[in-house]
Amino acid sequence: MPAPLTVAVVQPTAAEAARPDTVAVNAERHAAAVREAGTRLVVFPELSLTGYDLAAPAVGPDDARLAPLVAACAGTGATALVGAPVADADGREYIGTLAVTGAGAAVVYRKMYLHGSEADRFSCGGRPVVLELDGWRLGLAICADAAEPPHAERTAALGIDAYVASTLYGDAPEAVARRESQLRDRAAAHGVWGVLATTAGASGTYPRTSGGSGVWAPGGALVVQAGAEPGEVVRTELR
Repeated sequence: MPAPLTVAVVQPTAAEAARPDTVAVNAERHAAAVREAGTRLVVFPELSLTGYDLAAPAVGPDDARLAPLVAACAGTGATALVGAPVADADGREYIGTLAVTGAGAAVVYRKMYLHGSEADRFSCGGRPVVLELDGWRLGLAICADAAEPPHAERTAALGIDAYVASTLYGDAPEAVARRESQLRDRAAAHGVWGVLATTAGASGTYPRTSGGSGVWAPGGALVVQAGAEPGEVVRTELR
């Protein structure tokens, strides 16, 4: 087994969506959260850099507004998984996960299962992805991916130690129930860690979201969980 991996899941306080400075403000707030976390891996929610604004322009990995986040990762040795709309060279756009380190940013995953009007703009990602970090194999998911058992099955078949989901849930009771069950069930079904970063407070077109980011152990036992408020960072160690 690899050495233990320190992990934080973050519920950032988001800037108001659709402002000219939304991404810049959110990148600064992400950088502060990375410094506060002090962990090797820091996971943020779906579309964390833009908020859940399906009209937000794509964010490229070389976007200068990411510089504060790159600097924070360089200073702490962290890898941060952040969310944004992304575009490929062929013009197709996706809801994506970028991995940010002290060396820069890269698009590492594209959401495979779209929800509702997301499909009006975005394409579906073509395949599951495993990100390797310090000997740990991290299977990546974005929101509706985690609601579809075949996604976790296909990802786990690649050989993973953790299933890492960046999500957004509304605050209605049925949405909270889904949040509580999905990562727990995936961790139990596949004998892996379940890592969930989800939004709290307002995000884009959502005036309220659930919070409740957390980590589940292999087998499905809850290890640590945030409350419902934005700004929370919770940490644990995967062993």
